[in-house]
Amino acid sequence: MDFSDNRPNPDDLLASLKEEEEKSKRGKLKIFFGMCAGVGKTYSMLQAAHLEKQKGVDVIIGYIETHNRKETNQLVKGFELIPRKVFNYKGTAVQEMDTDAIIARKPQIVLVDELAHTNAPGSRHTKRFQDVQEILNNGIDVYTTVNVQHLESRADTVAQITGIVVRESIPDEIFEKSDEVELIDLTPDELLQRLTDGKIYTADRSAEAIQNFFRKGNITALREMALRIVADRVDKQLHEYMQVKRIKGPWKTGMHLLVAVGYSEQSARLLRWSKNLAYSMGATIQAIYVETTHELSSKEHEQLDKNIVLAKQLGIDFRITTHPDIVKAIVDFAQKENTTHIIIGKPNRQNTLSFWRLGNFVNKLIRQSGNIDVYILGTDDQLLTQQRKKFSVPVFTSPLTQYFATSLSVVFTAMLCFLLKGYMGYQVVSFILLCLVSILAVFFGTGPILIAAFLSSLIWDFFFIPPFYTFHIERTEDMLMLAMFFIIALLNGVLTSGVRRQEKKIRVREERTHAVYQLTKELSNASGITEVLAIATSDILKSFQLDCAIILKDENGQLRDRIEHDTTIHLSGNDWSVASWTCQHSTKAGKFTNTLPSGNFTFYPLIGNRITLGVIAVEHHKVFTQGEDQFWDTFLSQIASKLEREFLRDAARKAYVLKESDKLYKTLFNSISHELRIPVATIMGASDALLGKDYAPETRSALYNEINIASVRLNRLIENLLNMSRLDSGRISPHLDWCDLHDLINKVTETLSIELKPFNVHCVLADDMPLVKLDFGLMEQVLHNLLLNATQHAPEGTSLRVKFFYDNGFLTIEIMDRGSGFSSADLNMVFNKFYRGESAVAGGTGLGLSIVKGFVEAHNGTITAENRINGGARFVLKIPTEISDIFNV
Repeated sequence: MDFSDNRPNPDDLLASLKEEEEKSKRGKLKIFFGMCAGVGKTYSMLQAAHLEKQKGVDVIIGYIETHNRKETNQLVKGFELIPRKVFNYKGTAVQEMDTDAIIARKPQIVLVDELAHTNAPGSRHTKRFQDVQEILNNGIDVYTTVNVQHLESRADTVAQITGIVVRESIPDEIFEKSDEVELIDLTPDELLQRLTDGKIYTADRSAEAIQNFFRKGNITALREMALRIVADRVDKQLHEYMQVKRIKGPWKTGMHLLVAVGYSEQSARLLRWSKNLAYSMGATIQAIYVETTHELSSKEHEQLDKNIVLAKQLGIDFRITTHPDIVKAIVDFAQKENTTHIIIGKPNRQNTLSFWRLGNFVNKLIRQSGNIDVYILGTDDQLLTQQRKKFSVPVFTSPLTQYFATSLSVVFTAMLCFLLKGYMGYQVVSFILLCLVSILAVFFGTGPILIAAFLSSLIWDFFFIPPFYTFHIERTEDMLMLAMFFIIALLNGVLTSGVRRQEKKIRVREERTHAVYQLTKELSNASGITEVLAIATSDILKSFQLDCAIILKDENGQLRDRIEHDTTIHLSGNDWSVASWTCQHSTKAGKFTNTLPSGNFTFYPLIGNRITLGVIAVEHHKVFTQGEDQFWDTFLSQIASKLEREFLRDAARKAYVLKESDKLYKTLFNSISHELRIPVATIMGASDALLGKDYAPETRSALYNEINIASVRLNRLIENLLNMSRLDSGRISPHLDWCDLHDLINKVTETLSIELKPFNVHCVLADDMPLVKLDFGLMEQVLHNLLLNATQHAPEGTSLRVKFFYDNGFLTIEIMDRGSGFSSADLNMVFNKFYRGESAVAGGTGLGLSIVKGFVEAHNGTITAENRINGGARFVLKIPTEISDIFNV
């Protein structure tokens, strides 16, 4: 049986698991949802809170509005109320919810009424739903209330139904991502009866409300909208459940909508309608804006930014692309994204070109879209009555100086031609003026080029075409030539200007791409956080002309109280508070944002793949446009990723040091304690025996000898530890002096006379060996450890060989034995600290050969270990050194 069609998508499953993990860390949001005021949302919320309190759940009230309703006031009793914060606004005391007090209180559930409320100026957040999000991020569950008119995507529809514009709203994303929605429903008759009984408003207000907002038709329409929204939400939840549980449904594929928006107010309404449609269809939705050669005015830029912000609030993925052909750009993107429906809007302004443009655009889009459906949505006539009757003309955004410059250029060129008209025909003048218009198109916009083409045509006709100084043209061919001149000049100028504008946009994108590439390249070569900060601040200043301050977290996860790089920005105490809030909540705040906007700086969180690393403070003078905003986000992403890698590298390095320290501690404890205990026990035992009674001279001599051997062993251990400590600290610096190798080997063999006695020691050293420049003490320790090591691994009675020779500036020393040699593992680790080999005998710390390697490398030499062909081990030392011309005799 084939179950391939019923298997879950791994990416979807992983995304679902990540989403569940994130949800588990946040509090739960429950929304009591109604069609309008008065249906009993607050009352139902309080009833649900009482049920939870009876179960032992810690429930408090963060903010509640009872509107002096008797039944609601009764339900408030028994709950702890968090005192409200008071703000002074234009001489009036305004009370708002105290978010910090709620978070500090840390209840299990907090009741927050009127989620769409706008906070008083001076509050940390502009909207109450932002306060609620902060509470949820601290793991506290929230019960709240929302009316259907407060959803951003429904605002225009409610305004159309009721005639009242809704001023307060919440992003649809808040509603869609809530954990639970409970519909509070009443029939229109029941609601009107409650209104008549004075249970919603006072008697005088109730009569007015029934005549305006609370008309039965309005209530019925709002009720249908609320029911549909909740039903769509339930359907969507069921759909997600069937996918997670791999329940095979009747669907074959999903619905994917693409809405094409521009820089008009209609696009905002188009986005809301499209979001409603997507929600009703259970479809995914994206929006696209196509940059063309059209130069946006400041007002158009502002409206486009508003449309983009609105799309994000509605939870619509927004894309920007550049292409001279809008239809082709939309269709290409739709095909790439597997879009099933393209949504466009009708223009709300009527002019001489709008009908032709609309027909041409729609027909072209339908023709090129293939099997993708195209929806054309209209606008609300009542809301746009004042705009629809306006007659508009094409907008030209070029400054007046360009019009003046092009006109002056045409006049000046015509004057030169007029002075030389005796030497050229008027046809030649037309070519000169046509060439001038083409050249001007490279530097100026469409409006100035249109003026230049029109002016050059008039001047050519008036001054150069017979009869002169009149606009009358006698010859038909001259008349046709004038018309062709104007058309060619205009088309050539406009097309050239359009290409220039397109090239300018592409150049801006290319410069931004290059800037991101340079930043990535520089960051990839950077080493250390200090260098990363220097590169980040330098590139931000170069690309955005903005000075910035980067503040990172410390080891405890708290924001550092200092800026660790050069900057002209100085933060006040209030600015540091905003920076801490930004870091804690991983959300931008400060100037030009909805959170703590009264400051002088905008704070952006540096968010890596796993952690938030800190914040960056920027002193903005204007809001980023959409293109600049995306460019800025890309910069921050690259900087945060590099800082995260440096943080993780530092953490890994510290973890490695801790691991090595722990390993060193265990090794020292196990090895050194054993090595210390044996000689100390020997010394104590022998000394106690000597103190206890009088022994024969032979016995006393043997005990003295044991004490001496144990003392030598203990001294060797201490010397090894001290030498290793000197090596690890980097304080070993050889004191080179002329040394006689005969003295060196004799001193070593004399010191190890007892250990070497069971072996046949052969020293190969020429009698005429010259003096060499070495550190006698260090080399004595090297040979001592190597020979001692050989005695511990070679059988008694075998030969030990030490060979010295000088060749090409290197002193070479070989120490050979006939022991068991090295295993493959030993050869790779023989010089490691505390390594004692697989077949090592008891005793020793495993430091001897490590010290040998350190002392040899201090002489800039090398040491290798290898197995001999006929059995045994060989150590080969090569040390660069000078030789003396004074020979031993």
